[in-house]
Amino acid sequence: MTPVRAAVTEGKGAPFVFENLELDTALRPDEVLVKVVATGVCQTDIHVRDQALPVPLPAVLGHEGAGVVERVGDGVTSVAPGDRVVMSYQACGHCRPCRSGNPAYCAVSFPANFGGARLDGSNALRRTPEAGGGEIHGHFFGQSSFATHALATERNVVKVDDGIPLELLAPLGCGLQTGAGAVLNSLRIPAGASVVVIGTGTVGLAAVMAAKATGAAPVIAVDIVPERLALAAELGATHTVNAKDEDTAARIAEITGGGADYVLEITARPEMLTLAVDALAPLGTAALIGGAPAGARAEVDMNALLGGRTVRGIAQGDSVPQLFIPQLIELYKAGRFPFDRLITPYGFDEINEAVEDTRTGAVIKPVLRIGDPDVS
Repeated sequence: MTPVRAAVTEGKGAPFVFENLELDTALRPDEVLVKVVATGVCQTDIHVRDQALPVPLPAVLGHEGAGVVERVGDGVTSVAPGDRVVMSYQACGHCRPCRSGNPAYCAVSFPANFGGARLDGSNALRRTPEAGGGEIHGHFFGQSSFATHALATERNVVKVDDGIPLELLAPLGCGLQTGAGAVLNSLRIPAGASVVVIGTGTVGLAAVMAAKATGAAPVIAVDIVPERLALAAELGATHTVNAKDEDTAARIAEITGGGADYVLEITARPEMLTLAVDALAPLGTAALIGGAPAGARAEVDMNALLGGRTVRGIAQGDSVPQLFIPQLIELYKAGRFPFDRLITPYGFDEINEAVEDTRTGAVIKPVLRIGDPDVS
């Protein structure tokens, strides 16, 4: 057993509380024990805390972790103790989508990432005997990185080189790869295409930066927070639309000359997906990227689809993390993906403040400093 200090989600809407837990580190052949240095805070963590997504509680959440490998199972070959890694989403590795190079659409994606346990139902986290024992649900996105140690697998760790602090790299494992991947992998948006990004949080701003990198134009950012729209303009949006003050559909039509080639909907609000489809030019594509509460539905004008318009969902930017995260790091080094401008650091003990600042939009991407930065 390895002692772990973790932020525990006790119940629906409750603040995170710190506990000293035990992590069973009798590693299975594919498992990797990571000493966590930093982890991002994502809206998905908040959705789970508030039970908009049905993850069993109490649980240790966190799914944008980065740290240093301490031990590996005897079947692991791609990372070794001492390696710096970013952790990403979990996939089984055996189903048809996984074997075809599409692990983001793993056949058991929901239980693998939101089940609160390994796929076989077992759990490595538990309360100490002094605290009465009993399991705490873990393995969230195959990591549960709101803790000093995380138990991942070879499938969801990505080795990264020295030179960039892990507190900057941590969010690459989810939000940043989702937004950038939607542009670069899923839609393969070409130079000169018109792009609308609805919602300018981490995912949306990553999409804006990626769209700029491809040479797309115009790139239109839509939000209701002036500060975020101003940042979007600095990061590559050629136009911004404040949906609170303007007729968004009319403004998009004006800027694009009738409709956009691509609209990325990230807010997960049903009426905004309706708007995304309505804002398309013939043969355009609307992509749903934001994770909506379970059961959410949106209305779509069926006749609009007869103009060759496409509506599709995107998970994790269609990313194979071991391939795509290094690409994003190279874009960052080249000055073409300045995601460091989105990050605000917090101490681990400030997790509830970081969550509240995320919820209110006061910051774009909080990152919790958990471990010793000297190892990063």
